[in-house]
Amino acid sequence: MAEKKVPVVRLIVYLVLAALFILVDKLLLSHAVFRVLGMAAVVLFCANVLIVILGVLNPKGHRGQTLVTLLQSLLRYLAAIVILCWGLSILGVNVTTIVASVGIVALIVGFGAESLIADVVTGVFMLFENQYNVGDIVEVNGFRGTVREIGIRTTSIVDVGGNVKIINNSEMRSILNRSSDVSRAVADISVPYETDLEALEAKLPALLEEIYRKRADVLKAAPVYLGVQALSSSSVDLRFIAEVAEKDIYNGARILNHDLLLGFRKLGVECPFPQVDVHNR
Repeated sequence: MAEKKVPVVRLIVYLVLAALFILVDKLLLSHAVFRVLGMAAVVLFCANVLIVILGVLNPKGHRGQTLVTLLQSLLRYLAAIVILCWGLSILGVNVTTIVASVGIVALIVGFGAESLIADVVTGVFMLFENQYNVGDIVEVNGFRGTVREIGIRTTSIVDVGGNVKIINNSEMRSILNRSSDVSRAVADISVPYETDLEALEAKLPALLEEIYRKRADVLKAAPVYLGVQALSSSSVDLRFIAEVAEKDIYNGARILNHDLLLGFRKLGVECPFPQVDVHNR
């Protein structure tokens, strides 16, 4: 709720500033500085109106959310460019002459904006190639999280702990998009060596089907028993997997561990504890 109030408050502030600067501008006989400030407030107000309208649209699909965040980012940059060029014109600077004389390429290089161009171009290519969208769970350079915003220059990713990482688009390389396919939660359950494994395996289909009926909101299908994963020092480790959405992969593993543990206890099978045999001679 607080995040939704911020754009509205910003609009009110820009509107009040625009009216104030225009009023002072009239009283001071159109002073250039107040004309620039009033123009900047008006441009920011108009840009934020469009940003708020785009936010209200709130498309459900990841692709639609990506386009909204990208357009919002583009509007912010356009507002800054308009304020800069228009402000210089109000102050009597011939912007056209400056650009023509210096040259647009020299101007970009002079400001050291090579990386900026790379970020923008990379962002455009990623958008058209549909590599990832807002709402997708991705992994970049070891950082795993949900794409929150894709801008003209940067991409914002938030992890499960709420930490936000902002990465330049040109640095979004070797992306692992974990939302593309169904993911699998994995659980390894240990049973004692003295367990009648064949009798237990015969009862597993009914147990797994029961778990799926109770957890259908998270599990996309009944868990699958893969078999004996390892013969540990004090136990036999059995592996189970279940298909889940990527956002539920950790929750799915916790559910499997919890329900399988309780299910095994109902079947009379307890998880083992470390044991040591001591032989005296």
